[in-house]
Amino acid sequence: MDYSIKNSTVEQRKELVKKALGISMSGADVPTDDTLKLARQYIEGKIELKELQEKVINKYNKNN
Repeated sequence: MDYSIKNSTVEQRKELVKKALGISMSGADVPTDDTLKLARQYIEGKIELKELQEKVINKYNKNN
């Protein structure tokens, strides 16, 4: 499935984020407020999924 903003609905993006956060929480810490804000931006169509992924990965790499 193409989860770009133009090819997905808010509900589809919300479900994708919910599943991804659930998976990440099963093996790691609870997502930070910053990560949740970025996820919200993706759901609202303000940033693309690729940008969300890059920002979260960069944030994680800076913290380690």
